[in-house]
Amino acid sequence: MSFGSLSKNFGGVQQALVLALMLVSIFALFYVEMDITYKISVGALVFGIVFLSTLATTIMRQEKEARRARQA
Repeated sequence: MSFGSLSKNFGGVQQALVLALMLVSIFALFYVEMDITYKISVGALVFGIVFLSTLATTIMRQEKEARRARQA
């Protein structure tokens, strides 16, 4: 995911939370002494959260556009 598409999809608060989640996950994956299984689990969990939040935001914007189109 590029930061350009991140700013198009998210608002300010969502963008800050996703970037914080990415930074925490990078810190956990590279600097914390964990078993490789836990590192893979953390990476998959973070990817899933970012993916689902992007999907939810996109669906909400499409619904809003559809409502506007019905009213016009």
